[in-house]
Amino acid sequence: MPLKQTIDTCFDVEVGETGLSREAFQAVLGRARPGLAWLREVHETGALPLLSLPARDDDLAGIAEAADWLSADATDVIVLGTGGSSLGGQTLAQVGGWRLPVVGDLRAGPRLHFLDNLDPVSLAAAFDALPLETTRALVVSKSGGTGETLIQAMALLTAYEDAGLGDDVKDHILGLSEPAVSGHLNKLRKLLEPYGLRFLDHDPGVGGRFTALTNVGLIPGALMGIDPRAVRAGAARALEPVLAGADADGVPAAIGAALAVGYAEHHGIVQNVMFGYGDRLERFTRWWVQLWAESLGKQGRGMTPVPAVGPVDQHSQLQLFLDGPADKLFTVIATDAGDKGPRIDPALAAEAGQPEFGGRTVGDFVASQQRATVETLARNGRPVRLLQVSSVDAESIGELMMHFMLETIIAAHLLGVDAFDQPAVEEGKILARTYLEEM
Repeated sequence: MPLKQTIDTCFDVEVGETGLSREAFQAVLGRARPGLAWLREVHETGALPLLSLPARDDDLAGIAEAADWLSADATDVIVLGTGGSSLGGQTLAQVGGWRLPVVGDLRAGPRLHFLDNLDPVSLAAAFDALPLETTRALVVSKSGGTGETLIQAMALLTAYEDAGLGDDVKDHILGLSEPAVSGHLNKLRKLLEPYGLRFLDHDPGVGGRFTALTNVGLIPGALMGIDPRAVRAGAARALEPVLAGADADGVPAAIGAALAVGYAEHHGIVQNVMFGYGDRLERFTRWWVQLWAESLGKQGRGMTPVPAVGPVDQHSQLQLFLDGPADKLFTVIATDAGDKGPRIDPALAAEAGQPEFGGRTVGDFVASQQRATVETLARNGRPVRLLQVSSVDAESIGELMMHFMLETIIAAHLLGVDAFDQPAVEEGKILARTYLEEM
C-alpha cells in the first residue's frame, strides 16, 4: 500500500484553539509552489543528484558486489562513520533485522555493527571483542575529513597491526569517500590508500544526511538482505507527484512541510514529534532527527525534532504529550498491525481479567493503540497527522525516507534557509581541533 497521509486532526475544527485554521494552512501551502518548481527544475538539469537516485540502476551491481565482499567469510562487519554516513544505513539495516529485539541478536552472520559515536571506552572494548581476523570494515566519510571517522580508522589500523594483520589490511577494509580531486586533500584516502585497499566513490553531489539512497545507505541495507532496487522504487513513488507537476495540495511532502511551518509561524509551535509504531522504525526516527534539525535549524529558525517509538513510549513520553505544554505538532506512523503476531489464548485472557484480549493477536492490540493515540492526542487539543503504511519493508522505508527528504527541502524553502549546509557545526569542529592542539 502506498503511503497514506491524513491531516484532518491538524486543524482548529478538530483540536480547538491550538489548531491551525484551514485558511492559514492554505496560505502557507500556496507558498510551497516555488519550492516545487525549483525541485522540478533541478531534477531536469541534474543540479540536485538526490532526485535522480530513484530512477538509477547503473550502480546497483556495484552495491551488491561491495556487500558480498564485506560479508564473504566474515563473522562481523563494522561500519565506521557518523551522522549521515551512518544513520541512513542503520535505518535500512534495521528494516532487514539489525538491532531488533532477539532476532537481531540471533541472526546468522555476519554480525553488523555501526560504530558511529566516538566513545573511547566503547571503541576500545569493540576492538578487543571483535575477532579481527574475520572482521571487515566499511569506512565512510564524504569529504574524507570527518575527525571522528579519521580517529576511528586510525585506531582500527592499529588494532589490525597489533593482531598481526597489518599486511592484510587491504583484505579487511573498504573505503567510501569522494573521488580524489587534484589540489584537494582527502585525508581518509591519504590515510588508507597506501595500504592498497579499495575505495568506492561517494557521490559528491549528495550531502551526508541525504545519502540513504546512495551506496552509503544501500550497502549496509544490502548486508541485511534489503533489496536496493525496492528501496529506490519506494522513493520513486514519493517523488512522482513532484515530477508530474502536481500542485502543492497534491504533493504529500508539501502538505507536511506547510503544516510544520504553518504551526511555527501562526502558533509558535516549533517542536515536532515523530511517533513511529514498531521496532523497525526506531532508527528511522533518529535518521529523521538529524535530517530535520541539521537542515532547518539556521538563522534563528527551524523546528526541534523529538523522536518516539510506539507503543513503548506511550509509557514514557505520552503523559507529557497529552497533559504537558501544548507546544508540539505530532506525526504518527502506523502500520497494518491487525491480525499479526501471536494469538492470545481466551482462557489465559479470562484468567488475567482481560477477557477482551482473548482470541486477539498482539497486532490487534497494537492497531488499537495506534488509533487510540491519534484520537487521544486530538481530543486533548494536540494537532496530529497520521501516516499509514501496510508494513515496514524495503519499498515503504524508501518511500518514507524520500517523503521526508522532500518535506525537509520544501520546509527549508518556506523558512528561507539552505537545507544543504551546516555552518554552525563547522565552527564547533574548528574549536575542537584548536583545543586538541592545546592539549
